[in-house]
Amino acid sequence: MEKQYILFDLDGTLTDSAEGITKSAQYALNAMGIPVENHQELSFFVGPPLRDTFRDYYHMTEEEIDEAVRLFRVYFRPKGIFENEVYEGIPELLEHLTEAGKILMVATSKPTDFAETILEHFHLDQYFDFVAGATMEEGRTKKADVIAYLLEECQLVDTSELIMVGDRAQDVIGAREMGIPTIGVLYGYGSKKELKEAGADYIVKSIEELEEVLLSED
Repeated sequence: MEKQYILFDLDGTLTDSAEGITKSAQYALNAMGIPVENHQELSFFVGPPLRDTFRDYYHMTEEEIDEAVRLFRVYFRPKGIFENEVYEGIPELLEHLTEAGKILMVATSKPTDFAETILEHFHLDQYFDFVAGATMEEGRTKKADVIAYLLEECQLVDTSELIMVGDRAQDVIGAREMGIPTIGVLYGYGSKKELKEAGADYIVKSIEELEEVLLSED
C-alpha cells in the first residue's frame, strides 16, 4: 500500500483501554446517582467522544455533562489511564512500519495530554511523529475535527498519501469526511457490521492482517 502517512486511533486500535475507561465512567455515574454495579456493562464508552456518550445514553444537560466529565477524570487521571494494555503485536507492527519508511501519527478523541501520557507509559511514543487529540476542555472531539487539526499542524495537503486505522464507526466516518481512506480493525470494540456500514475501505481481523495490508505494494 503506497501510503506514506498512517493515522492510528488509540483506544481499541493500539491499546485495550476498556477497563480504565469503563471504571472511570462507573465512578462518574455512581457519583451522580446513576448506579452501575458492573463496569463491564459500560463498554459503549470506549471509542466515542466522552461528552457524546453521556449525552446520548443518559440524556444529560450540558451542565450535567460537565460534571460527569469532571468526575470521570477524578478516577481516570491517577488510575484509570493506566488500567490499559497494549495489544500483542502492536510494538512489532509499529517498528516494521517505521523501518519501511512510513510516518506514523495518532488521531484520537481522547485529550492529547492523556494520549501522550499513555503512549509514553507504554514506550510507544518513539514511533509517532505527531499526536492529535481533543483539548482538555473536550473541544475538538469529533474525529473529523481531530484529523483536520492534524492535517493543518503537519501541513499535509495531499490526503491521497494518508490512511486511517481505527476500530469504530466514528474513525471511519471522520476520516472519510476528510477524504482519507480507512482500515477498520476487528480486534478492537467495533463490529464488522458497524465498520462496513460506516464505509471502511478495508476490514481486517488481526494485527498480522493489518500489517500485510499496510505493507502491501498493491
